[in-house]
Amino acid sequence: MKFSLALASEPNDHYVPLAQAAEELGFDAVTIPDSICYPKECDSKYPYNADGSNDFLNGVPFIDPFIQLARLSAVTTKLHFTTAVVKLAVRQPVVVAKMLSSLAVISDNRISLGVGLSPWKEDFEATQIPWERRGKRMDQMIDIINGLMTGEFFSYQGSELSIPEIKLCPVPTIRVPILLGGHGPAALKRAARAGDGWVAAGAEIEELTRMINVIGEHRKEYGRDTGKFEIHTTGIDAYSPEGVAKLNSAGVDLCYVGFHNIYEGKPDIRTLDQKITQLGQYADYVIKPSK
Repeated sequence: MKFSLALASEPNDHYVPLAQAAEELGFDAVTIPDSICYPKECDSKYPYNADGSNDFLNGVPFIDPFIQLARLSAVTTKLHFTTAVVKLAVRQPVVVAKMLSSLAVISDNRISLGVGLSPWKEDFEATQIPWERRGKRMDQMIDIINGLMTGEFFSYQGSELSIPEIKLCPVPTIRVPILLGGHGPAALKRAARAGDGWVAAGAEIEELTRMINVIGEHRKEYGRDTGKFEIHTTGIDAYSPEGVAKLNSAGVDLCYVGFHNIYEGKPDIRTLDQKITQLGQYADYVIKPSK
C-alpha cells in the first residue's frame, strides 16, 4: 500500500514544509485538488457531501494544481504527485497537454493526473464551454493529451474536438498516467475504457469493493484487463492499519490521507508544527506497520 498526503486549502506558506515533512516521514505522494472559481449563485448539487451545497468552498483558497505541483516537485526528490481531481472538461486539451508534459519533465516523471467531470455547471459557464456532451468532450481530451505526449506529430478529428497535426517538445520519457474519477456507472465505464486507474472519492468498504469489481468487469469487456491499473481512494479505512488491510484486500493501491475536512466548513486552526506532528503520528501508527 502507498500513502499520499492530501493537501487542500492550506495557508500558502504551509505547502512546502508539509510536503517536505511528508517525504521525510515516509509518505509516497502528495495529492492536490482542483477548484477554479466560486460562483455567487449556484444551482448545481455536489454529489459528495450531505446537502449537495457548495457553501463549504466559499473563501477556501485553491492554488492551481499544475502550478502547485511544479512548486512542490522543485523542493522534493522522491515524492510522487497526483491530482484528485482536475476538472478536465472545462480546460483546453492542448494547453493541458503542454502543462502536463512540462510538469512531468521538470519533476522527473513524478506525476499522475487524476481527472474528472466538474459537477458544477457554473464552471462550464465561467469557462465558456458547453455543459452538454461534456463526457464525450473529456473522452476526446484524454485521447488528445495521450497523443501529444508521444512527442510525435499528432492530429485529431472528433465529434467535439479537433486539432491540426502538431507536436510538443519536450515530452516526458514516461507517459503520464491518467486516472479517472467518479462513482456513477458512466464514470466507472470511462475509467475502465480510457484510464490508467480510478480515483474513488471515498466509500464504505463494501461499496468500494463493488465499484472496483465493476471496473474490473468492464476492463475485461474492453480487453484492457492486463497491465497496470491503479486504484486510489480516501475514506475512514485509511486511518488505521486494520482499515488499510481491508483496502489492500479490495485492490486499492494508494490511500489519500488528509487531516482537515473542508466539507465541514470550519477553519483549520492548527499550527504548522501541530500538522507536522500529526503527520509523524500517522506515519508511526499506520504507514510503518503497513509497509
